[in-house]
Amino acid sequence: MTDSNDIQKHPSKGIYLLPNILTTAGLFSGFYAVIASMNNHFESAAVAIFIAMIFDALDGRVARMTNTQSAFGAEYDSMADMVSFGIAPALVAYNWALFGLGKIGWLAAFIFTAAAALRLARFNTTVGTADSRYFTGLASPAAAAIVSGMVWLGADYELNPDTFGVIAMIITTVSGLLMVSNFKYSSFKEIKWKERVPFIAVLFMVLVFVVVATEPALVLFLIFSLYALSGPFITYKSVKEIKNKLIDEPDETATEASKAASQEQDETENNQTK
Repeated sequence: MTDSNDIQKHPSKGIYLLPNILTTAGLFSGFYAVIASMNNHFESAAVAIFIAMIFDALDGRVARMTNTQSAFGAEYDSMADMVSFGIAPALVAYNWALFGLGKIGWLAAFIFTAAAALRLARFNTTVGTADSRYFTGLASPAAAAIVSGMVWLGADYELNPDTFGVIAMIITTVSGLLMVSNFKYSSFKEIKWKERVPFIAVLFMVLVFVVVATEPALVLFLIFSLYALSGPFITYKSVKEIKNKLIDEPDETATEASKAASQEQDETENNQTK
């Protein structure tokens, strides 16, 4: 018979198949986006990055649901995210419009790639200590969605990349800088998906899918752009609340101190009267 202590000392080697298949599918989608952009299939490249976002959202949730989380899976997921949301969007944007700007174009693409790497490194080192309700900096999938949505929008509406190069450079650079910013972005983890909701919520979701299906490139680009703009607003609101709290606390302290002083004065007067 095999001793149970030997099993604990020598755990079985291997990896969990299901979540890593989803991670590999996301990695493949990001790699395919680069190849498609090199062949001037920019719409397919942009769609592939959005498909990579779906697989990225699924692999972690499937791992938690099936209790198949592992350190290997977490590291593999980060490396796949770097390809799909760091390298792929930058190269797709470069092959579409940034190459015409010369050195400025590839520098803008590099800023996005480097920012994605820094964003992922910062996220991995703060897991478990940061507030789970918020992301610090724009998440790399959301930044990739803005850049790929821009390319998809340009290819869908047949915009001239030569005249759109400067705007593409600005959008790519700003998306990269938002990833390494200190702006707070909602992680939507406080939403309780398992609770019951009114029937009208289902109708609202159907309406959302219909709107996205009518003009997917435009709607997705607008949605993620608004999400990117929400970070500065949330940060400003939280800083303002902290300042108001700090202003109110001294007033309360001063009020308590004045009450204590008046009580001491009353006690002194009573003692003198006695």
